[in-house]
Amino acid sequence: MNTTNKNKIMKHTKLKLIISAFAAVLLVGCDQRKAAIDDNKDAAKAAIDTRKDAVAVAAKDAKKQADTDAAIDKAKIEAKALATQAQLDADKVKLEAAAQVEKARVDAAKK
Repeated sequence: MNTTNKNKIMKHTKLKLIISAFAAVLLVGCDQRKAAIDDNKDAAKAAIDTRKDAVAVAAKDAKKQADTDAAIDKAKIEAKALATQAQLDADKVKLEAAAQVEKARVDAAKK
């Protein structure tokens, strides 16, 4: 082989090596960017899952509080109803007593 052919082959070989190295660097860079994208995606998913768990806990607590509030409200309503019924029963007894007194006056006036 003559020197020109050797020089051409060397140039082509060097060019091929440079292109191969450049391609390898690009591929490694792409893989690193893809890995970073996956890492960001995984971190975002984890954050969403954490928020979902917090929402579930808050909803559970709110339901418990609502149940407690409802039980208190029911007890207040029941107490008020019982107190009103007791007052009405007392009014009824007073009315009955007043009627007895009036009847006794009428009987006394007849005599």
